[in-house]
Amino acid sequence: MSGQKKPRRRTINSEFFTTIALVLIVTLGLMCGLQTAMSTAYFVRERQTALTAVLDGATAMSQRFAAQGSIVTKPLDDEKLAENTRSGFELFNTSSGAIVFLADENGNTLFHTGTEQFGDVPVPADLLDKMNTGEDIFEKGTLNGIYPRRYYTVGRRIDISGTTGYLFAATPMDALGHYVGDMFGMFFFSAIVILVVCSVLCFALSRHITRPIEQISQAARRLGSGDFTARAPVTGCEELADFATTFNNMAARLQNIDNSRGQFMGNIAHELRTPMTSIKGFIDGMLDGTIPESEYKHYLSIVSQETGRLARLVQNMLDITKLESGEVKGHPRLYNVWDTVTDVVLSDEQRIEDGKIEIEGLELDHVMVYADPDFVHQVVYNIVDNAIKFTPPGGTIRFDVHPEGNMVRVTIENTGEGIAPEALPFVFERFYKEDRSRGLNARGSGLGLHICKVLVTLSGGEIRAESEEGKWCRFTFTLPAGEGK
Repeated sequence: MSGQKKPRRRTINSEFFTTIALVLIVTLGLMCGLQTAMSTAYFVRERQTALTAVLDGATAMSQRFAAQGSIVTKPLDDEKLAENTRSGFELFNTSSGAIVFLADENGNTLFHTGTEQFGDVPVPADLLDKMNTGEDIFEKGTLNGIYPRRYYTVGRRIDISGTTGYLFAATPMDALGHYVGDMFGMFFFSAIVILVVCSVLCFALSRHITRPIEQISQAARRLGSGDFTARAPVTGCEELADFATTFNNMAARLQNIDNSRGQFMGNIAHELRTPMTSIKGFIDGMLDGTIPESEYKHYLSIVSQETGRLARLVQNMLDITKLESGEVKGHPRLYNVWDTVTDVVLSDEQRIEDGKIEIEGLELDHVMVYADPDFVHQVVYNIVDNAIKFTPPGGTIRFDVHPEGNMVRVTIENTGEGIAPEALPFVFERFYKEDRSRGLNARGSGLGLHICKVLVTLSGGEIRAESEEGKWCRFTFTLPAGEGK
């Protein structure tokens, strides 16, 4: 509907910038998550190592107390232990921030260096069993309610004066939160700086990358509006430069097609107007009495020739249109190309005799080609027709058919005025005639040689023209060779 608003689309610059920004944010988020996980694991390992070192020191101190006889009671007595060990174990709390506590063989807490009240519950039995195997434990949490908050705990079994006990070193888990918070703060600040710097760089980079695309888009809009001179600058990366080059080549081809179309329409109008003007003039002359009745037959024969010329012109244009649109499909087969050359010469025998033209080079040989006989016949006919027209009386038309590798070269040469050097590059163009006046004395429509080029190309060969002005003219075309039989 005309009343609907056109949806607003984002520019490629904003799309590029948004994409890069999203990728950057996601990348920073993943990096933050990975960094947090690795840092947390490192922090926990560091805490375990530090607590193990404290536990080693506390174990050595306990063994020293036992060797000095400070601990002699069985079972371990809370007051006796407090008297002999408090001052020593409290040093660990002061130096490392870790608390140390001792439990009896049943897991009941006998002594600890912490300031917080411990719960009146024993150490879980599964941990005692694990330590009884001689393995140290490392736990995170309240240790079944012993601590009022979460701690990291390292524990092991010790023997003091022949009595079993369990020694523990612990530190609060609150430090992990502070550590992660500090890390997040530093990461957040770094991320903001990175995002700001990268945003500026991405914006500048996106403008640099997308500018050639915008220029190509502007050129495409101009081309779409009918400006075939529009070209895109070949700048940017290799892919964009190739894209711009391809666009410019396309635009150049479209411009050539547009120019050719204009010339084609002008040529058609000119070619049709000339014989129609002649026909109208002669008929009007007969109708108004300007031409006497005794001359009717002569002028009617001219009208007939001009009508035939119109018919051939229209047919040629139809043939070209069908050939170039792909409507006409070739039916190649293996056959002797000399048969076609001989047939064309025999069909024009009367014209050749009337023009007193000598024929040279005709051979009863077998040179096999793989092509459509109708296509080849039309090519040879058009070239021979031109040769007969422009060969003066007493002149010569020569033929030569010669295999060259996987192709067969066919040459048709005639003596005469030849073609001017400046005209040679254009002889295969539509409506091109060396006589620029296109008057009544100009023979042909300028389409025959163009049809020859199209048919030879469709047959898989090439055609070229050579000439020495005032002496001779030669047309050579190639066809795919076939096996002789």
